Amino acid sequence: MSATEHSTLKKTPLYDLHLSLGAKMVEFAGYAMPVQYPAGVLKEHLHTREKAGLFDVSHMGLAYLSTTEAPLGTDEAHEKIAAAIETLVPGEIKKLKPGGVRYTVLLSEEGGVLDDLMITRLFLDEMKGMLSLVVNAATKEQDFALIREKLGGVATLNVSADRSLLAVQGPKAATVVNRLFPGAAEQPFMSVRPHYWPASDDRAYIVVSRLGYTGEDGFEISVPNSHAELLAKTLLAAPEVEPIGLGARDSLRLEAGLCLYGHDLTPETSPIEGNIAFAVGKRRREEGGFPGAARIQRELVEGPKRLRVGLRPEGRAPAREGAEIQSTDGKPIGAVTSGGFGPSAGAPVAMGYVDAAFSKTGTPVNLIVRGKPLSAVVADMPFVPHGYYRG
Repeated sequence: MSATEHSTLKKTPLYDLHLSLGAKMVEFAGYAMPVQYPAGVLKEHLHTREKAGLFDVSHMGLAYLSTTEAPLGTDEAHEKIAAAIETLVPGEIKKLKPGGVRYTVLLSEEGGVLDDLMITRLFLDEMKGMLSLVVNAATKEQDFALIREKLGGVATLNVSADRSLLAVQGPKAATVVNRLFPGAAEQPFMSVRPHYWPASDDRAYIVVSRLGYTGEDGFEISVPNSHAELLAKTLLAAPEVEPIGLGARDSLRLEAGLCLYGHDLTPETSPIEGNIAFAVGKRRREEGGFPGAARIQRELVEGPKRLRVGLRPEGRAPAREGAEIQSTDGKPIGAVTSGGFGPSAGAPVAMGYVDAAFSKTGTPVNLIVRGKPLSAVVADMPFVPHGYYRG
């Protein structure tokens, strides 16, 4: 990417640090982002699986949602704001405890996925009754516009532009993060905790979330832009940590069986078809009250007509996004939505949608690669076991 191309793109507060580390920069969701560093995608991927990797995810969209119908600092405010956002998502938000995080999806009126996102119930007294939302970079503008349109008069959405988001992922992540933020190693999965850092007069308010997008144990750390580079350099000074780009981020999430919005999930895809039914809360399944509820409730009972599945091609040739999936007798039954070589799996892996009749694990299929059928089987996901902290 040329300097001229860089100048037309948005930049995260770590842009200069990426360049100093020798990153190869590419356009992603309107931002100049590191796709890899000198070590290369393969080594970055394996390092994250073995130790810990640092990812810049500051391009994601962060916003705070509060109600106009009850005063902040009250449980009533949480009830009001949770009820409001539940008109747009199928997740169980009312039962979130302070500091709890929920993965869910924004839905169209037809029950299709407009985006997947994380919703957190904030914990400090002055923030009680507020939710924080983290949405995908490529869809954040339309996500926030939709929320404002649908919840106007009931809720206020404040988009944050003054905070960065860093992810530390891998089996050594807890050791590294705990050195800076004591207690992080025992923090529950899918929770957030507040901290102040560093131990000086210029302390910053930090939010540490235990979650991530690699299948490994890890954390996402929200930090003021003013302290983002200092925090990144401090983390990179740890012997366990190396910088990791978008290339390895993609291969890690693929091995973990995690969806990439716009590829594995789209406005035409329901969460049931997408094999993320866990994003629909138990209470919500019964009572509905979210966009596309009739379709989603029907698919929960009857099963969807198609389903996202894992795929293991035979041999070493990977099947990429868009490859047609056929039955062994040559009938088109679906398409690959993500695919590549899995460095930790030691083999090509893919995911895609197939007609429900062909979704059973072990079903033989053909993937059309360069015009020729490549034998594959429907496989369980994740392709590499998850390493999430369970306490």
